[in-house]
Amino acid sequence: MSRTRIVIVSSLVAMSALAAVVWWFVFRDTSPAAPTLEGAIAGATSTTGPEPSQPALEGIEGAWSLSGDGTSYVGYRVQEELASIGAKTAVGRTPLVEAALTVEGDRVTSVIVDADLSGLASDDSRRDGAIRRQGLETSTFPSAGFTLTAPITLPAGAASGEPIEVTGAGDLTLHGVTRPVEVALEAQLVDGRIVVVGSLPILFDDFDIEKPSALGVLSVDDHGLMELLLVFELVG
Repeated sequence: MSRTRIVIVSSLVAMSALAAVVWWFVFRDTSPAAPTLEGAIAGATSTTGPEPSQPALEGIEGAWSLSGDGTSYVGYRVQEELASIGAKTAVGRTPLVEAALTVEGDRVTSVIVDADLSGLASDDSRRDGAIRRQGLETSTFPSAGFTLTAPITLPAGAASGEPIEVTGAGDLTLHGVTRPVEVALEAQLVDGRIVVVGSLPILFDDFDIEKPSALGVLSVDDHGLMELLLVFELVG
């Protein structure tokens, strides 16, 4: 092989390597994937918990509160366009959540979730700082909450550990505004815990949220998703 061809090949290899490095550190989307029931269960069961059980329906009746294993969170998912990168999925989550639910017979009769949005963290501290002053304005409106307003009837397999899909109708308070919503939820009783994941489309105008703006951000969608992952344990 001639010296010229060697130089050309070496240059192409170097350019390819450089392109791979740039993609990995600049253009690769590092945002966490949306929560799934399967993934949530894997995370919850990897922590120390009660001995596995498959209780009858009366075994899940009672008051439940969040597990202290640190796996629960509430967060957002919004599409944005960055000048230097292009399309980007912005994801922020806060583990500062309190929640409780009550099961009576075959119905969930009460659900209360309170999240401290001042704990929202994404993969960019600049975005986190902007959200405190713009958009969600968490410095002014640090609290978000959901309260169930209609009982949820559980499918027959809920108490035997089968995965279920239900809808929770309730009032959502966000950015100081309270509106009725219906949240799509998936849940499963696993090893004595109730694992719940869910999401809810949020139109910013519905909650008086103005789209944030910042240097280098070309655009931000006028809507997003609220996401949650909650792991409950029976009280007492």
